[in-house]
Amino acid sequence: MKFLLAPIRIIYCLYAFIIFLALMIIVVPLVFFSLPFGKITGGNFIFRLCTWWADIWFFLIGIYHKNIYEAPHDTSRQYIFVANHISYLDAPILVKTVRQHVRVLGKVEMSQIPIFGFIYKNAIVTVDRSDATKRANSVRILRSVIKRGISILMFPEGTFNETTRPLKDFYDGAFRIAIETQTPIKPVLFLDAYDRMHYMSILSLTPGISRSIFLEEIKVEGLTMKDVQMLKQKTFSIMESALVKYRASWIK
Repeated sequence: MKFLLAPIRIIYCLYAFIIFLALMIIVVPLVFFSLPFGKITGGNFIFRLCTWWADIWFFLIGIYHKNIYEAPHDTSRQYIFVANHISYLDAPILVKTVRQHVRVLGKVEMSQIPIFGFIYKNAIVTVDRSDATKRANSVRILRSVIKRGISILMFPEGTFNETTRPLKDFYDGAFRIAIETQTPIKPVLFLDAYDRMHYMSILSLTPGISRSIFLEEIKVEGLTMKDVQMLKQKTFSIMESALVKYRASWIK
């Protein structure tokens, strides 16, 4: 049966990638138009462009996205959003999920992808994890963004979770920034990204549902840098328990 379905999947993936590139080509001139407006105003416009692109692309390739709120979410407030990371599809999913001013900390390697990379590096804050100086500079940029009233989204696992556990171990960065700026943590789960596109192959893309689960915010008022590990472990445990509760498909 899988053998018979393989040609259909390949055709679907080719169709999806052609539409992806076509939409990227349309968006690029608008990104150029936004550059003179600076990192804040221009960046907000680019992120809005990305939400429109994701809305259209998901509709045309048959992916239905839904946000589920376990607790009320106030889009007028600032958060440090932390999400699990398990698929290349996480990029369009995150702009379908967070519909407020936000900047994402992302891998610098993704900026090397033709067309998409140009939009990517102008829409997010890139980090080169191989260089301590560049990592520190990325963190400084994130702090300045928060001071301008914009939320941050980070993947505390750093790279794809290629295990059968709910999550990989977290890095400290998101939790240090949350405490330093006294900005609450908002955990978000990308529940179906693994099923829509497996991290091992871009030809694994399939139509279907995409759900993002907003968990209750984790307050940081009064915490100090001595509490980073406690906050990290608390967030990890909450997200891990929720992934088990929702029966994330990669957990064995």
